Amino acid sequence: QVQLVESGGGLVQAGDSLKLSCTINGRNFRGHKVAWFRQAPGQVRVFTAAISWNDRRTYYADSVKGRFTISRDNAENTVSLQMNSLKPEDTAVYYCATGARIILSSLRNEAAYDYWGQGTQVTVSS
Repeated sequence: QVQLVESGGGLVQAGDSLKLSCTINGRNFRGHKVAWFRQAPGQVRVFTAAISWNDRRTYYADSVKGRFTISRDNAENTVSLQMNSLKPEDTAVYYCATGARIILSSLRNEAAYDYWGQGTQVTVSS
């Protein structure tokens, strides 16, 4: 079993930065891909960013490319999402997720992920 716990959300102003962290506990998650998804009010949950644990290859949604950076800390078993130049449209609940069956073609599909955190709220005021 794998448990994920997000932290770092909050209320910020447009243009500010915020760093989210996802602490992962459990065995055998290394080697998996870990992703961040987000769900804005009244909308479906969408892919935001992902990282391959082994080779640190990263993937981003077009809407956050150049502003968000995903990284992982092997020693701390954490995956972070550094969010810069935040916009009001970045307001959402942010979730981290992982799974053993994720391949490139399913990376952006939430159904491919087996384990999810509880989410952390990010609110960006204009």
